[in-house]
Amino acid sequence: METIGRNEIFSQAKEWIFEAGQYIRSKMYKEHQISTKSNPNDLVTELDRDTEIMLTNNIRKTYPNHLIISEEGYGDKLSRLDGTVWIIDPIDGTMNFVHQKQNFAISIGIYHNQIGEIGLIYDVIGNVLYSAKRGEGAFKNDQPLKQLDKDVSLDKAIIAMNHFWLCENHLVCEQTMQKFVRNIRGTRTYGSAALEFAYVAEGILDGYLALRLSPWDIAAGIVIVNEVGGVTTTIDGEPLNMLTKNPILTCNPAIQKEIIDYIKKGRKVT
Repeated sequence: METIGRNEIFSQAKEWIFEAGQYIRSKMYKEHQISTKSNPNDLVTELDRDTEIMLTNNIRKTYPNHLIISEEGYGDKLSRLDGTVWIIDPIDGTMNFVHQKQNFAISIGIYHNQIGEIGLIYDVIGNVLYSAKRGEGAFKNDQPLKQLDKDVSLDKAIIAMNHFWLCENHLVCEQTMQKFVRNIRGTRTYGSAALEFAYVAEGILDGYLALRLSPWDIAAGIVIVNEVGGVTTTIDGEPLNMLTKNPILTCNPAIQKEIIDYIKKGRKVT
């Protein structure tokens, strides 16, 4: 993607994400229609859908040749990431939105011929925008984010991971992960994959593990984490398939190998 074109797209996406955030804030305290998708805890509201419609309509009107992958079904059905593709989550952390009215974000990743070019993660209630353009660094609002500390060790690391890692699951023996938790400094759970990626980029988390995330959960975060020297792979250290769900590790590269080695000890055959 050419720099001039990318800068124009970035500015437009930034304007739209702020507009979407204002729309959510204006509607969030009204009564919402809450339904479920894949399971009783996979929540969706009409505000998720309305925000996605707003964003996808803007994209199609302004960039008719661009394609869209989006959580609530208003995007395109793609088998390849050719051309320019917007990957959107209108409200990442819907359970937090419903129950807490905080700790949720709008996430927009823009890819061109399979390469992440632009990442935007907007903490709607905190009014904080994490952003990046490939090769130009990452930012928290207008402040540049530092490169990640190369001297982090696993015993002093704070890792975001939810409690399902410590229960019986289909990926890794829970006893292995219980030992892992006892050998790091601490764990945190925020309930929004986009924000957890942003916090890794900011350096307030050293890593984030997730059992199963969709492209719209991670697309923006990958671009932002890349720009501060972080790495994102599957939990086995393999490249991601951005058209399907993946078990995710994003982290400071100083601790990547140790985390993957821990996981390998208890990895189940799937």
